[in-house]
Amino acid sequence: MHARQLTELAAVVAAQGPVLVESSLPIPQTSIEEYWLGSKCRLDRWGRVLRRIGRSATPEQPAETRRDWPYIRGVIEEVLTGELLTRVWTAVLAAHDRRLGVAESEPVGRGILISHLEARHRVLSLMVSGGGIGLRWAVRLNALRRRCERWSDMLVGYLTGVDPQVAEFAVEPDRARDFAEDLGYRQQLAGGRQAWPLVIASLRGAFRQGLTLSSPNGDLNLRIAESVLACLPADLFDSTGLFRSIWVTRLTHATADAEGMIERLVAEERGHATGRGTNPTKLADRLRELG
Repeated sequence: MHARQLTELAAVVAAQGPVLVESSLPIPQTSIEEYWLGSKCRLDRWGRVLRRIGRSATPEQPAETRRDWPYIRGVIEEVLTGELLTRVWTAVLAAHDRRLGVAESEPVGRGILISHLEARHRVLSLMVSGGGIGLRWAVRLNALRRRCERWSDMLVGYLTGVDPQVAEFAVEPDRARDFAEDLGYRQQLAGGRQAWPLVIASLRGAFRQGLTLSSPNGDLNLRIAESVLACLPADLFDSTGLFRSIWVTRLTHATADAEGMIERLVAEERGHATGRGTNPTKLADRLRELG
């Protein structure tokens, strides 16, 4: 499974997470164990690659000059983009445990998140050290990092509607709350049902290009995705057991569809932006920034 698909899964988890939390149904512990095992294996693989690059790369021979750079780049992209799902899923697990008054799934999610952030720190160290990754690629990867952070806050912000405390899992909790406010306001307007499909379409557009064609750890990405999907409501599965995810039943057919929706929402906002001050924050503008 490609890292890009995990960003789409993160959006599905954000959309379906409140249903799981409010159902108060127990989360299958076998699925949580699978999530832990798959994540730990991937973290170990990441760690070996990043440590090797940290030891061998020099200013005269940065990582991108190596023959195995496509693989290294893929690992770095997995670390950065995978953070969306890790943060969102941890937020769902924390909210679910709080709703039931237990501490069963959240410790697992929080532990994986902490380890993921350690891998992220190693990546950032390579980007800023001057001896790991050259300036041109550091700039490109830093742009990806910033894009992932904003999208993480958008998706975690959506979950604050079911549990405000999950804002702690955002990169910038205040920004997550702002995103949640914008999305909530949009959903109350006429045509508000388009708000969440617009978010999904914009996310897909944001990660459609710029990533490597394959993921070095696609097998573990799939294992992690399957463990998460096994915890979500059953109505996400059709009669054959196939997940009706965004990459199967597409919410939009092209980026052009998303652009058209943005223009319609902007037009609607001009007619409905009342009670939010003289300069209301527009969800459409937010999504342009994210993209």
